Amino acid sequence: MLTINKNSRAKNLKEASHNDKRGQARRNDQLAASQKQKLLIDRATELLGRTRSDFMLETACREAEMVLLDGRYFGLSPDAFKRFTVMLDKPPASNLKLRRLLQTKAPWET
Repeated sequence: MLTINKNSRAKNLKEASHNDKRGQARRNDQLAASQKQKLLIDRATELLGRTRSDFMLETACREAEMVLLDGRYFGLSPDAFKRFTVMLDKPPASNLKLRRLLQTKAPWET
């Protein structure tokens, strides 16, 4: 656990971090998990031959990428949101090529 005050800050930060295989600084963070959750994670890490820390970091980063790439959640200013909803509410312009495409049967339907 890190305690940060004027006298012990450098010492504690030095103790709480180390370099990984690539020479990048890493911080040892504590994660509160139930015994059941730890056992589940440990079983997976043993199966993969990984450390718990590496497994959790890779899994968390993969999930973070999925959230960011999902695209369902995005922020707009009130003005931009108003313009966006106006565009959504407008009927689409006539598009002959799109109409033809949507009326064409899929190859597996013929």
